[in-house]
Amino acid sequence: MANSASGMAVNDECKLKFLELKAKRNFRFIIFKIDEKIQQVTVEKLGQPDESYDDFTASLPANECRYAVFDFDFVTDENCQKSKIFFISWSPDTSRVRSKMLYASSKDRFKRELDGIQVELQATDPSEMSLDIVKGRAF
Repeated sequence: MANSASGMAVNDECKLKFLELKAKRNFRFIIFKIDEKIQQVTVEKLGQPDESYDDFTASLPANECRYAVFDFDFVTDENCQKSKIFFISWSPDTSRVRSKMLYASSKDRFKRELDGIQVELQATDPSEMSLDIVKGRAF
């Protein structure tokens, strides 16, 4: 059976907004969704620089899959200000099986389009992407 998801296009806006997040830090996070009608990954929401991790997690739908990037700022033990860009694959247990399969099969190709991701997380419920887990993966 041919995999329809392998031909999933990536909207140019996804790459452009990611570059703005990475280079200019115009956004704290970006949430992407697959538009099944046009077979394309599109930008769903842009988080402003002053938004928090809680704002980000609240923006993810409880029962639909999404991809997201989050620019996480932290201070190292040596008191250095750093930031890491996280790629988060959100696939809640309550989402449709077809949707989970579509997001899973399209993830690697989409991730390759976003050059500069430093950490990847996969989450099926909010506890798997808590701030503690993100902090632990950043160091």
